[in-house]
Amino acid sequence: MMDQMEWIQGGVTAATGFLAAGAAAGVKYQGRKDMALIYSETPCVAAGVFTGNLVKAAPVLWDREIVTGDKTVHAVVVNSGIANACTGQQGRDCCRETADAVGLALDIPADGVLVASTGVIGMQLPMDKVRAGVSVLAGELSDTLQAGTDAACAIMTTDTLCKEAAVTVTIGGRLVTVGGMCKGSGMIHPNMCTMLGFVTTDVCITKELLQEALRSDVQDTFNMISVDGDTSTNDTLLVLANGGAGNPVISEKGEDYERFCTALHAVNETLARKMAGDGEGATALFETKVIHAASKEEARRLAKSVICSSLTKAAVFGHDANWGRILCALGYSGASFDPERMELYFESSEGKMLIYQDGQAVDYSEEAAARILSAPEVTVIADMKMGDACASAWGCDLSYDYVKINADYRS
Repeated sequence: MMDQMEWIQGGVTAATGFLAAGAAAGVKYQGRKDMALIYSETPCVAAGVFTGNLVKAAPVLWDREIVTGDKTVHAVVVNSGIANACTGQQGRDCCRETADAVGLALDIPADGVLVASTGVIGMQLPMDKVRAGVSVLAGELSDTLQAGTDAACAIMTTDTLCKEAAVTVTIGGRLVTVGGMCKGSGMIHPNMCTMLGFVTTDVCITKELLQEALRSDVQDTFNMISVDGDTSTNDTLLVLANGGAGNPVISEKGEDYERFCTALHAVNETLARKMAGDGEGATALFETKVIHAASKEEARRLAKSVICSSLTKAAVFGHDANWGRILCALGYSGASFDPERMELYFESSEGKMLIYQDGQAVDYSEEAAARILSAPEVTVIADMKMGDACASAWGCDLSYDYVKINADYRS
């Protein structure tokens, strides 16, 4: 049916009126794309959430000022390899110079250009290469799906795959598209959002409701993932809406608003899961579902505590059914529950197994449990037996390669 949400191919160029490009500018990497540009043919209302880290990168400060103001946004330019964090006034000047370059190339106001960076902290951007990259990007902008993929690949650092998602939904009799891309593999423990994420949509909505929808949704998507417990200095999640779908403007909460929120949630959750599963050195996506908790807040706290447990993550990597580590992580989460009443399960494509009940382990097969834990996506289900609230959190296993990757990241 037309009013059902449908998954489609693509990312940031899936929605009407959005173009993108990726280019090899040599900012830090050689022989690969390392700059991306997203452009809307018409001005957008923009919403954003940013890092909770007290140490904020220059692009975060630039974007936050624009997003919280009354300016419309036309473009987002991103570089990978260098974070432009802890770079002082020079780093802030680089944001202005980058926005000026995009404004000049596309004939748009510089204060309608958002800027994002990801990579090594403390290095200054080579602005000659950035400006040259902007020139190349502006000339290669396209609305094709490949152009969106090129942009998604260009923002990667230690990521092993580019991350995109897109859906359509009917709102006010018009087909609305929501598409996005993100990057993130290490230094992932969001507080307000995640590493870098960009969502584009042709929905017609007020800036205030777009911001409210985004801020609410990150609590159950990007804020529910963790790879290594480190909140980045550059965490940024932006949503641009250009109104190209032509639906009646969403100016109040109701059915149309809820339809949009459902589509936004689908894209955000998919991107968040892809990020968690692509954690540095990861071999498996590790999900924790908490059901029948006393409150939503406690369900989130419990689920996040398990996927953040280094000991549990290591056990998943070793395919070891060490349920005691899970129980321990639940116990120090700060949530209240009765360990004598709750139940624990393992689940994956290889099956589902009850492992803990009535305060002790059940009689289960270690071999069968190891088989379940060997799948590329592994889920722990914690049934708290206390109420109706539920929450899911996503992380990854902890492998030897995580240490190897981060031991020589700057080199």
